[in-house]
Amino acid sequence: MTAERGSTRGIIFDMDGVLVDSGAHHRAAWRALLEEVGATPPQADYWRLTIGRPAEEAVGLLLGRSLSEAEARRLARRKRDHYVKLAGRDTPAVPGAREFVGEVARRGIPCAVATSASRHDVSRLLRGLGLIQHFSVIVTAEDVSWGKPDPEVYLLAARGIRQTPERCLVFEDSLVGVQAARRAGMRVIGLASAHTDEELRAAGAERVIPNFEAVTWPL
Repeated sequence: MTAERGSTRGIIFDMDGVLVDSGAHHRAAWRALLEEVGATPPQADYWRLTIGRPAEEAVGLLLGRSLSEAEARRLARRKRDHYVKLAGRDTPAVPGAREFVGEVARRGIPCAVATSASRHDVSRLLRGLGLIQHFSVIVTAEDVSWGKPDPEVYLLAARGIRQTPERCLVFEDSLVGVQAARRAGMRVIGLASAHTDEELRAAGAERVIPNFEAVTWPL
């Protein structure tokens, strides 16, 4: 598949499920946190509630109650502790992600990351995969006041690479992430790492790919 360049002048990537195949570690970390606090998951596929959201926002959804900011931060830190222990250095890149990001960067297209992950996790994971040098701008959970589906994270990323939203192409795997990018006025290609083709298109993705293995950027 060839990605259409058209009027695109900048590319913005989500991280988890788009660049980094970290879904299994995140699911296990949330499960460990729920067991630790003695909570019952609200639904069988409870982990889908967390996809694309900052941990501080997701934890309240999982527990089914409102939390104070202090409690949300404390539980989010515990979840991150579980995640770090589980992930270690064994978190692979999404197939084809290294090659695609490297190709786009070599062609001089400014690239950014817009993620709900913490800056520590982003730095550790992208450095470990040899990807961090390709991104001139990285916007993380610490940089925004509102998580996805609010468009703030994508608007900050576009501003950082000095592009207007309509000239940015986003790669996202979460429904709230697709919604955030669309609310920012950007085109979105979905990755079916956590949601179906139909779900991602309904959220606003113009097309859906399984990974980057068959994706190239044209001359």
